[in-house]
Amino acid sequence: MSKLLAKRKAKDATAVDRRILILDPEKCKPNSAAYAFLKQYAGKCGKTCIEVEGKLVRISEDLCAACLTRAKHCPGGAVSIVKLPTNLSTDVTHRYGENAFALHGLPSPRPGAVLGLLGTNGIGKSTAVHILSGRVKPNLGVLTAAPPAWADIIQYYRGSDLQNYFTALCEDRLRVVVKPQLEPSLARKFTGRTVGACLEESDELGKCREIMELLDLEAVRDREVQALSGGELQRFAIARCLNVAADVYLFDEPSSFLDVKQRVAAAQAIRSLVDGVDAAARADSVRAADEARRRAGATYVVVVEHDLTVLDNVSDAVCCLYGGPGAYGVVTKRQGGAGGGKQILAGDN
Repeated sequence: MSKLLAKRKAKDATAVDRRILILDPEKCKPNSAAYAFLKQYAGKCGKTCIEVEGKLVRISEDLCAACLTRAKHCPGGAVSIVKLPTNLSTDVTHRYGENAFALHGLPSPRPGAVLGLLGTNGIGKSTAVHILSGRVKPNLGVLTAAPPAWADIIQYYRGSDLQNYFTALCEDRLRVVVKPQLEPSLARKFTGRTVGACLEESDELGKCREIMELLDLEAVRDREVQALSGGELQRFAIARCLNVAADVYLFDEPSSFLDVKQRVAAAQAIRSLVDGVDAAARADSVRAADEARRRAGATYVVVVEHDLTVLDNVSDAVCCLYGGPGAYGVVTKRQGGAGGGKQILAGDN
């Protein structure tokens, strides 16, 4: 396995014509025109370029020229063929399967700092969050052999910040909390319960009142969570996350549904997780101040955002993502917050 991963990690400077073929299963169901089209050409070339077994359709990415042309003409937009940049030599961190999305590279968070992720939709920001949270185990692009073990993954990232991060994650030395993208299902989890009761219940740091004031939630303290507006629910979700005594905080699009004033407040609240000086100043003893500084210096924070202004205010560094939505995403190297915003505005990859 280690030899296979080492080979995959090696840069391919000779690649000239590279592509990824994406098959949308929702558009290729048995009663669809796409399914009927592909079924009639299955095995026509004498090879296994296109295979149909029951409800399952498979298209090889090494298909012949004739089948490539057929795939291009598949009706209903079920098949997408995306050309990859010829200089794309970054590592495959995770691939969801053949004919599926692939993420190249991975953001490297550091303790005591906020790392921002900036990019358009569908290019792997949420995938990166799932990997950093431990919910998705990166397969490093290995689909044919047995998936890599955590020991292989840690070895793969040897010498980088991710080696220490994944080592601590595997040893259960990191407690991770995620503020996911806002969905209606979030409110349903707290049916019949008030904002104040939910936040007080999750308060592990003794900062519930302070967080509620900062995020302007005092006015809705007695309101049921299901009755909250989009912006109120977003601030509630952020507060729930900030209440947890975690080592890693992952915020997926925390400023959506918020106005300008609320976005500034949310950025300030998230920023407080690593601002040890401010936390120490609020402490009521020397011991508490020292603990606040220690905790801030050991905390990882990652923020996924579309708002350049928010990201510039909250982040110490930024990783930009680019690629083909739904096909592939590439994570760039860390750079200063302002630099990341300039890169997106300039369109540099």
